[in-house]
Amino acid sequence: MLIIPSIDLKDGRCVSLVQGRADKVTVYSDDPVEVALRWQAEGACYLHLVDLDGAFEGGPRNLPAVKRILEAVDIPLELGGGIRDQGSISRLLALGLDRVVIGTVAVHDPELLKRAIDRFGPRRVVVGIDARAGMVAVKGWKEVLEVSAIDLALKVKDLGVERIIYTDIERDGMMTGPNLEMSGTLAQKSGLKVIISGGISSTEDILHIAKMEKFGIDGVIVGKALYEGKVNLREVIGLV
Repeated sequence: MLIIPSIDLKDGRCVSLVQGRADKVTVYSDDPVEVALRWQAEGACYLHLVDLDGAFEGGPRNLPAVKRILEAVDIPLELGGGIRDQGSISRLLALGLDRVVIGTVAVHDPELLKRAIDRFGPRRVVVGIDARAGMVAVKGWKEVLEVSAIDLALKVKDLGVERIIYTDIERDGMMTGPNLEMSGTLAQKSGLKVIISGGISSTEDILHIAKMEKFGIDGVIVGKALYEGKVNLREVIGLV
């Protein structure tokens, strides 16, 4: 199972938000490249980048930082946040990103998602399903829809999606523990590979998630718990 450090970008800096709220931001570093190199040195095999400005504004906004990280590290990267048109998908993958994470588009423009999968393949196009109380939220989590996370997972599976990233918004940045029950249900009912995000607070959380591989959980994204020293990346990688 992959343990994937998250680098959340806002105004070119590495930050953390609480439940996706732009008014609750903690800055961890002015140099996201230094952060990426640190996680690589500690054993990360993959990095998850989030363009928070892009998520709020509807288009990539932190490309200079993304490009610098790509040039600096030797491990694959994925990027999510504000990727809502075919041109952005093509340009980002052409930069050298391993895969892009599509959120809002999966709901509002499934045909665009289908075209992206047909062109680039399901390995390089992942859907991010972000949910509040089980219901999908889009546009930087500002809009909650009458669509359940499970229903959306089944719909994108029909379009050719193979992997999703599931984030429980109410736990994101809270370090209160991940929503294991919903994550397991989502994986089993959809048959998709699921990466869990949101709420990781300890090594024990990650070890619990590792036991869920048999249900289709194949990764966990860790953010604030790493930056706050609650999880030692090198140590936990050695345990799973």
